[in-house]
Amino acid sequence: MRLTRLFASTAIALSFASLAHAADPELTVFDWAGFENQSLIEAYVAKNGQMPTYSFYGDDDEAFQKVSNGFKADVAHPCAQMVQKYRDAGLIEPWDVSKIPLYGEIGERYKNSKIFADDTGVWYIPTDGAYTAIAYNTDLVKPEQVASLQVFTDPAFAGKISLPDNTDDTWSLALLATGVSDWTNITDEQFAAAAAWLRLAHANVRTYWADPSELAQLMKTGEVVIAWTWNDGVANMKKEGVPVAFQRTPKEGVANWFCGYVNFKDGPGKEEKAYDFINAWLDHGSAKGLLDNFGYVHANDAAMKDISLEELKAHDVDPVNGTLLSQVPIDPAMRDRMTQEFEMIKSGF
Repeated sequence: MRLTRLFASTAIALSFASLAHAADPELTVFDWAGFENQSLIEAYVAKNGQMPTYSFYGDDDEAFQKVSNGFKADVAHPCAQMVQKYRDAGLIEPWDVSKIPLYGEIGERYKNSKIFADDTGVWYIPTDGAYTAIAYNTDLVKPEQVASLQVFTDPAFAGKISLPDNTDDTWSLALLATGVSDWTNITDEQFAAAAAWLRLAHANVRTYWADPSELAQLMKTGEVVIAWTWNDGVANMKKEGVPVAFQRTPKEGVANWFCGYVNFKDGPGKEEKAYDFINAWLDHGSAKGLLDNFGYVHANDAAMKDISLEELKAHDVDPVNGTLLSQVPIDPAMRDRMTQEFEMIKSGF
């Protein structure tokens, strides 16, 4: 899912993922490029005098692989569907929510999974979320042309569309397009239908975008006129003057997702600073920074009450009236199967 890459291209993030953005040496945050934004953790800086040290990744699978191979950090920012993999691999430990005063303000809909919290503890602190939907060039595409997800397989747009180079987001599109809005129990028939649809869409794909900055450039030049993307990608394009709109109500529906933080076992830094960090993230002021800089909503429902509906609408993150596929945790074996199939499709098989 998700998650912004507004301020650095994934090519840079991948090239320098092993390098850290050095600051406070007593806390290393492994995060999506772009999340080293002080507006999200003002309370941490106020208490500790500097930002944490950040190391970056380009997608969830890359992050998991890196940590599995021995990279050390104190906290990381996976999306919901990845948490089970971190738990199964024994890489993380529970958070002590007695040290997180605002944990109770996180919306229950973000916490109602035994993968996130069970009798062994709280393994995941949800923080941010948004939508994945259709971005389109308003100068070159009519609104009625993006009224259905089948636009991605329309020969009229061959070579003019872009999909995310991301298993979860691209499969959410394929499943929705083939009538599936709950991916927690996908049948073999549903999997096959979605894979077949994705192969049709692949024939139209100019490129699989790796970060919103790349997508913005493609849409700015008119090389791509329709894309499946997140709120921050659209916000980025609007800031760059791209004539773009975000279609969140195609007849088949769109996806929503959320991400949060895990606490690594045997992190190299000071454990109390991991709690300073997550408490700063849950602070009410962070919700405004998240919306203004990323176009995302905060998982802290109490903090979100300080933000008006008009502000949410301005960022295309107000509630959607329509079908939603929620990118909640799924069976890791199914996700691995989706990843393998996606790689085959991208390779032309």
